[in-house]
Amino acid sequence: MSTKKPSQDDSVENDSLKACETDEAAEKDADGEEAEEEEEEDGHEPVKETRKTAIGRLRLKLRALYHGHSDAATRFQAVILIVDLAIIALFVVTPVLRGTEYYLPIDYTVAAILACDLIARATATRNLRRWFRQPFVVLDFVILATLVFPETFINFGFLRIVRLWSLSRSGALWRPLRRSHYAEYELPMKALVNLVTFLFLATGFIYTFFFRQTSGLEGYLDALYFTVASVTTTGYGDITLDGPGGKLTAIVIMIIGISLFFNLAQAVFKPPKVSYQCPSCGLQRHDPDAVHCKACGEKLNIPNPDG
Repeated sequence: MSTKKPSQDDSVENDSLKACETDEAAEKDADGEEAEEEEEEDGHEPVKETRKTAIGRLRLKLRALYHGHSDAATRFQAVILIVDLAIIALFVVTPVLRGTEYYLPIDYTVAAILACDLIARATATRNLRRWFRQPFVVLDFVILATLVFPETFINFGFLRIVRLWSLSRSGALWRPLRRSHYAEYELPMKALVNLVTFLFLATGFIYTFFFRQTSGLEGYLDALYFTVASVTTTGYGDITLDGPGGKLTAIVIMIIGISLFFNLAQAVFKPPKVSYQCPSCGLQRHDPDAVHCKACGEKLNIPNPDG
C-alpha cells in the first residue's frame, strides 16, 4: 500500500496559507480596534479559503497586503496611505480648482483610484454583506458618488474631507507610527487630525452654502477665515453669516471647535501613557509610574524601557 507524498506545490500553498494566517494574527494584536471589526465582520465563524481558484489566490494575496506585516505588505500599506493623503489634499483645494480645465480630469482620476481601492478591499473581505454595512465603507461610497457625479452632488462635495477622519478611525493612518518608537504620540496626533478634519469640513460647508457666490480662492479663504475665527472664539466680526441658518452654523462650529481644542490640549499636556495590559481587567494604558491598575487595583509590573 503506497502513500501519496505531498507535492512541492501543495507545500508552497500550505506555507502561504500559514503566512497569511500569521500576518492576520499579528495585525489583530497590533490594531485592537481593527481586530474587533474583523471579528464582527466574520461573525466569529471559521472562514475557509483555497488557492485552487484564481479568485481565492487573489483574495488571500490582497488580504495579506492590506492586513499583513511582511515587508511587501508594509510597502503596499505605505503607498496606499500616501495616495490617500494626496487625495485628501486634493479634496481640501477642490473649491479652488472648481471651474478650471483641470478640475474634471483630476476629479475622475481620483474617482478611479478610490473605486479600485474599494473593489480591492471588497475582494479581500471575508463577509461582503457585513463589509458593506460598515460606516466607513458607506462614507467612501458617498465620496465616490460626489466624484463620479460632481455637478449632481455639488452640495455634498465638502464631505470628502471626512475621509481623513475615516482613515484615522480605521487605524490605517497610525500603523507606521505604531511600528516605530513614536507610538506614544498617537493620541495627540489623533486629536490633531480630528480638529483639522473639522476645520476643513466646516470650511467646505460654509463655502458651499454661504460663500459660493465669491468663487475661487477668495471665497474659500473667507470661509476658512470665518471658521478659524469661530473655532477659536476670536470673533472679529468683519465676516459674518447672514440669516438664522448662519447664526446656527456659527453656534455649532464654536461648540464643537472648543471641545476639539480642549481634547487636543489635554492630549498634548497630559503625561504620556504606556501600553501594558492589566492581567486582571485588561486595561491597556497606564501612567508610566503606575504601581496598581486604576480600574481594578491589580498590582502591575510595568517594565522600564530604560532598563
